[in-house]
Amino acid sequence: MKLIERLGLGDRELVSLVGGGGKSTLLFGLGEELAEARRRVVLTTTTKMGRFQVIDSPNFCGSLAEVGHALGRPGPVVLMTGGDDHKVTGPAPDDVDRLFRRSDVDFVIVEADGAHGKPLKAPAGHEPVVAGLTTTLVIAMGIDAVGRRLDDAAHRVEQAMHFSGRPADHVLAPEDCARIIAHESGALRVAPAGARVVVALTKVRTEREQAAVERIRNALAGTPSVDDVVAIPNDAGPA
Repeated sequence: MKLIERLGLGDRELVSLVGGGGKSTLLFGLGEELAEARRRVVLTTTTKMGRFQVIDSPNFCGSLAEVGHALGRPGPVVLMTGGDDHKVTGPAPDDVDRLFRRSDVDFVIVEADGAHGKPLKAPAGHEPVVAGLTTTLVIAMGIDAVGRRLDDAAHRVEQAMHFSGRPADHVLAPEDCARIIAHESGALRVAPAGARVVVALTKVRTEREQAAVERIRNALAGTPSVDDVVAIPNDAGPA
């Protein structure tokens, strides 16, 4: 099953990817799928990404002014507007909204959060950085957070301790992860009105991990702002 189908995307979307492990794989995987379907898609970030992740893209743009021309070429457009030798940055959320309003753009996919390579994220007050016209907010979590110590699996350990009520050395159960995802001060607080919220549990390989997915899904079943919980196999999308 394609990522587009797993995430339940419609004909035209602004998708913001937040949370922990798997966001970049989802970003580029969706870009490839949408481009193959002949949809005009722009990939960008409102935070920072490694330059190595994007610099070799054939449709790399360094400004909004370049996007229109790049959309005429095959493949997803990658828009990064600043940065240095190691990191690149993208447009501000208002500019992402303006990009989505353009008639020549079908999809904008945004990596809107950072997790320093950790599978689980408990955001600080200034993050995630989500565009106001977001139609689908995807909260990613690597299923490999389950069974690891909180201070090993989570980015923003103090926040994760607060959200879960667990100490730093606690071994995370699926229900602990669900509690962090659903916390009122977590990523759900930045979901724009009317946006769908999908929890994407990434890197799912084994029956045991699928069982953990089901426990997280059950734990989130009473959270009205979460519309769906989906499993993303380890081999979904490009590496």
